[in-house]
Amino acid sequence: MLLLLLGIIVLHVAVLVLLFVSTIVSQWLVGNGHAMDLWQNCTSPSGSVHHCSSSSANEWLQSVQATMILSIIFSVLSLFLFFCQLFTLTKGGRFYITGIFQILAGLCVMSAAAIYTVRHTEWHLNSEYSYGFAYILAWVALPLALLSGVIYVILRKRE
Repeated sequence: MLLLLLGIIVLHVAVLVLLFVSTIVSQWLVGNGHAMDLWQNCTSPSGSVHHCSSSSANEWLQSVQATMILSIIFSVLSLFLFFCQLFTLTKGGRFYITGIFQILAGLCVMSAAAIYTVRHTEWHLNSEYSYGFAYILAWVALPLALLSGVIYVILRKRE
């Protein structure tokens, strides 16, 4: 049982790390000396010098920012609730609240990545751009968050 709990906690922390990295790092869209993310657009025409400006104030980009932050908040709350329920839940009880919050985190990251995919026009109009590793990490965090949420819902507390 202890090994199972350790595995669940490691999976949850891995999801949190993926969510933090994908939200913070400036690699959602890359190409042609540009790197764009949710917060700023950076160019490096001379190779090593970066000139960064803040991202546009489009409503769709703000919704992506908000849903990525919500996914982090839901995942942190889920981890906190898991530890609270671990010590207060009766024997045989299930971790429903923890699982629901983790599934909400997965749905938020899915919404953010889907909105970014549909609304970012540089990728659709210009073939010089490609999605960066932070964007891919957001999509990788989605099934892991949903998987850990389902595991929490199925998991029963034992002694």
